Amino acid sequence: MFNHHDISRDACMLHGPLRHHGYDWWWHSFTAQDEETGEDKPFFIEFFLCNPALAEEEPVLGQLPANRAAGKRPSYLMVKAGAWGEDHAQLHRFFAWKDVTLHEDAPYRVEAADCLACETELRGSVSVSPEAAQAHPEWMCDSGEMRWELTVDKQIAFNVGYGAAMYWHAEGMKTAYSGWVEWNGRRYIVSPEKSFGYADKNWGRDFTSPWVWLASSCLTSRLTGKRLEHSAFDIGGGRPKIYFVPLDRRLLGAFCHEGREYDFNFSHVWLNVKTEFSFDEKEDEVIWHVRQETVHAAMETEIHCLKKDMLLVNYEAPDGSKRHNRLFNGGNGWGTVRLYDRKDGELSLVDEIEATHVGCEYGEYDEE
Repeated sequence: MFNHHDISRDACMLHGPLRHHGYDWWWHSFTAQDEETGEDKPFFIEFFLCNPALAEEEPVLGQLPANRAAGKRPSYLMVKAGAWGEDHAQLHRFFAWKDVTLHEDAPYRVEAADCLACETELRGSVSVSPEAAQAHPEWMCDSGEMRWELTVDKQIAFNVGYGAAMYWHAEGMKTAYSGWVEWNGRRYIVSPEKSFGYADKNWGRDFTSPWVWLASSCLTSRLTGKRLEHSAFDIGGGRPKIYFVPLDRRLLGAFCHEGREYDFNFSHVWLNVKTEFSFDEKEDEVIWHVRQETVHAAMETEIHCLKKDMLLVNYEAPDGSKRHNRLFNGGNGWGTVRLYDRKDGELSLVDEIEATHVGCEYGEYDEE
């Protein structure tokens, strides 16, 4: 089943051709509480590696006009950090490869200056002034300051295997974080029981379109009224591949419901997975609808997120292009998940679940 921890899939994947034309990232998202008010605030931290074989003395930024004119592709470690909410921002800090210490094998470890990411720990800082952000559009980021020191406990995995070559691995579909974050002068406390955390990685030559992600471990049964303490769900994909063959509008999904696994991995052909999904952009919010079925079960998911709390998150691909320019990204979505068992062709409701603190993304670009 999918809840199989495998830190070898969390190792750096930039080998062979991907060293010259590839990216690899480790993503972390969680909720913290304001030290003074106790108010929840969602944060994210990502270590993004790009084209290490093309390293130069300084980070090579693909959106810099001089580099575009010279045909240079990006090469760097980018530490991306930020927050969601009305003061949402994404902050980027770039390192040349000569300034990076990388342990590629499991357990992975990436370190540059005061920034560190590994299986059990995160620490670092990013600071971008308004003047610098305006003067350097090639940084693709906002202004602000963030510092953090966290421990990481990955509790439930979504191991999609190697058949579905997106490439994606969620070693921490449910992750407990602890420590602290400083965000623009305010201090936030991160506690395991209220972090509702998530950790995954993604690698390849380019990004999927459409790009879909929904995940949460802050779940409450509407049938019993009880918090589901040992549960999490994760949905991702858009245009993945099966053995290098692209498949349009396919999603991978999983729900660990108090230890029972509901698997919607379309690469498991024996499950006969069927998926329908849509994304609706309203004036003030965005909405995801996903329905997934197998021969054993079904899952219906509807998630909302306010646009004022979200980012249009920025990445450039290893070839230097920036195709995703409306990639909605949020960390405080909410909605409902309904789980069903299927027996003798009939569906019966297992649980109706209220989901909050939902990580959510959607983006799509026109094919060239």
